[in-house]
Amino acid sequence: MFRLFGIIYALAGPTLAGIIITAALTMNKFDTMSMIYSAAAGFLVAIPVAWIVAKQINENA
Repeated sequence: MFRLFGIIYALAGPTLAGIIITAALTMNKFDTMSMIYSAAAGFLVAIPVAWIVAKQINENA
């Protein structure tokens, strides 16, 4: 299951980071620290998302 988690995280991490960075830019947060915090938040949020998705795929396979 860890391998599946890694594959899903590799897709979900950058996707969620990009979404949150886009949201920050929409709110006129153009400074460097906002971008770093947004990217970090996206990668952190992707951990439980990838785990849940991998668990669901494993259970239904």
